[in-house]
Amino acid sequence: MTDSAVSPDLPKDSTTHTRAVLDSVKFDFDNSDFERANRGLVATHPTGRIELPGGRMVWDVNRYDFIRAQSEPPDTVNPSLWRHAQLDAIHGLFEVAEGVWQARGYDISNITFIAGTEGWVIVDPLTTEPTARACLELANAQLGSRPVTAVIYTHSHADHFGGVLGVTTQADVDAGRCIVIAPEGFLLETVAENVIGGPAMGRRGMYQFGPSLPPGPKGHVDSGLGNAMPVAQPGLIAPTHDITYTGQEMVVDGIRIIFQNTPETEAPAEMNFFFPDHGWLCMAENCAHTMHNLVPIRGAQVRNALAWSKYIDEAIELFGDDTKVMFTSHHWPRWGTDDVKHFLSLQRDLYRWMHDQTMRYANHGMTAPEIAEILTLPPEFQAESHTRGYYGHLVHNVKAVYQRYLSWYDGNPAHLRPHPPVDAGKRYVEFMGGAEALLAKARTSFDAGDYRWVTEVVNHLVFADPTNVEARHLQADALEQLGYQTESSTYRNAYLTGAQELRNGLPPSRPSNRGGLIQALTIELIFDSLAIRLKAEEVSGEHTVINFRFTDIGEDWILGLQNSVLRSVRGRLDPVGEVTLTLTRLTLLSVLGGDATFVEAIQNGEITIDGDGSALLKIFGHLDTFMTGFAIVEP
Repeated sequence: MTDSAVSPDLPKDSTTHTRAVLDSVKFDFDNSDFERANRGLVATHPTGRIELPGGRMVWDVNRYDFIRAQSEPPDTVNPSLWRHAQLDAIHGLFEVAEGVWQARGYDISNITFIAGTEGWVIVDPLTTEPTARACLELANAQLGSRPVTAVIYTHSHADHFGGVLGVTTQADVDAGRCIVIAPEGFLLETVAENVIGGPAMGRRGMYQFGPSLPPGPKGHVDSGLGNAMPVAQPGLIAPTHDITYTGQEMVVDGIRIIFQNTPETEAPAEMNFFFPDHGWLCMAENCAHTMHNLVPIRGAQVRNALAWSKYIDEAIELFGDDTKVMFTSHHWPRWGTDDVKHFLSLQRDLYRWMHDQTMRYANHGMTAPEIAEILTLPPEFQAESHTRGYYGHLVHNVKAVYQRYLSWYDGNPAHLRPHPPVDAGKRYVEFMGGAEALLAKARTSFDAGDYRWVTEVVNHLVFADPTNVEARHLQADALEQLGYQTESSTYRNAYLTGAQELRNGLPPSRPSNRGGLIQALTIELIFDSLAIRLKAEEVSGEHTVINFRFTDIGEDWILGLQNSVLRSVRGRLDPVGEVTLTLTRLTLLSVLGGDATFVEAIQNGEITIDGDGSALLKIFGHLDTFMTGFAIVEP
């Protein structure tokens, strides 16, 4: 009996068309990656399960035993992606070099432990506090307990700083017992991505990483950069030391480090660094054992492929001849100068090729979808697993390059102002002769294996009438087959998550919470995050000025409402302000985080108020609430 005979809401088998596609996937990779990924194993986590207090699961390697137990790929997973997932499923604490260890497989990212004179220098403390703490405990148990004397954030993505509270505390940082090093602009870019765009990006990230998909051959198998994302809120401690230029050198707990700033690469604020006394090179996330994203499908700023390629080339020139081992923020290291330089050269040329060839065709007048359809990876990139698209996707990267130079608009005025999806959907369905006629034609296309066309056409009917069960299930079936076929883990997760939601409905919706990150924000960034929540339509014509005096950080601020926007000014109080609040930064954070109200904080003596308190309502009474779980594959 097939799955479809059991329930239309369950995942289906692969079709003959999908099996033919998967049978045609060819690659000839040696086993060197498996040797590298297993090299230096010291120990594994005793249970593989990491929990929050109370028992809620954050990470569980056991859910992916099906990958370790089955050597041959199932007929619902691209064979090349299956091999990559097997590599990502390898977990443990590994020795990289004498004095350097990595914990891999307990988060989507790696945490690196370097033995300093007094304690641990930690590179990238993972995504969440529980996973970082578990890895630190594993390292201390196996290698001897050491205090954490320094934390290095390689870049401004949450999976490289979000677990910092699992390895140190704000009190230790404030007291100077632990320093935090990051590239220039780190905090600003962290806010832009994770707070200002955080609610939308978090929901879209559900499609990119697929956390709602059950692990299994018909569900979640990998996330490209690692097995999966841990399930817990990230935290943040602000950097104490900024890296502002390439060549900047620091001695960190007795270890000499030379930094290379690489802005606008994999992250807007990112850096590589080299340990000249040991021959260790950290390439952050600028290199990985996969083609990376030039813009992720969760959304982000478009990355600079040309600069990315040049920064890798600069790293080769600066450090290549002296490098003995290279490690990164994801995946496994490379050992030996020649192997490292060969790896870096291919990574460098991959991003340059995507950039140059996209713009070559763009300057012939071709549009992004047209270029993406004709470009295929040259044999030299196809031959290496680390330049294949397990995380990034060539189709998406071509469009990112095009967008960076020429925007989303392709120059055709017919595309300047198309109807939004619901209005367009209704018109398309009517033009096609109604819902039944559209579905009949779409079923014929599905039977012919033209799943891309089915998803494009039936999407119009789903948006015109989301209650049409036949349309939802046909759209889901087509998305599912595309997910089974693709080599890209992020595309697979997006396709299968879309299919799941079409069949079973949206996930629960609740107010979006970025509290763990907000704790580290400056006042300017706090006010910027408030400004995007202002319901401008409710405050038209309003004008007010509120003064803030922050006693713990010695700063005065003005928060003003005028012309339906919020603006903030640092360094003075406005004499015509309607009200002045004297408080601490932490008190403001507590109020904004929902732990207290302004009234409660005033009554408790945490806020002193001078002036008309009702002026607060003119701003704080008109702030929007962002919800998780908004619709994506339906209106």
